[in-house]
Amino acid sequence: QVQLVESGGGLVQPGGSLRLSCTASGITVSMYAMTWHRQAPGKQRELVAGITSGGSTYYADSVKGRFTISRENAKNTVYLQMNSLKPEDTAVYYCNANRAAWGHDFWGQGTQVTVSS
Repeated sequence: QVQLVESGGGLVQPGGSLRLSCTASGITVSMYAMTWHRQAPGKQRELVAGITSGGSTYYADSVKGRFTISRENAKNTVYLQMNSLKPEDTAVYYCNANRAAWGHDFWGQGTQVTVSS
């Protein structure tokens, strides 16, 4: 059974930092395209950042230069380091693992990030 468990969310002041973790069981994250998405109230879920199985990374324009996605194979975990947080970053953040060739697409349960003074 595949599980993606996100953690690290919380309440932070504008300008602060958080690091989200997505720990997988049942799959090997290095064999999947791993992405972080977020969904704010009343808005569609949007892609925030991704890391390919080959290690290439990409970001939404809104977070470029502030967020960093990384992967620690030994812990089967993907991280999202979020710096210089803004109120508009407030959302539920979800981890996704995708390997289209296998028909695999898995989601975590989400973790709340709230940026407010």
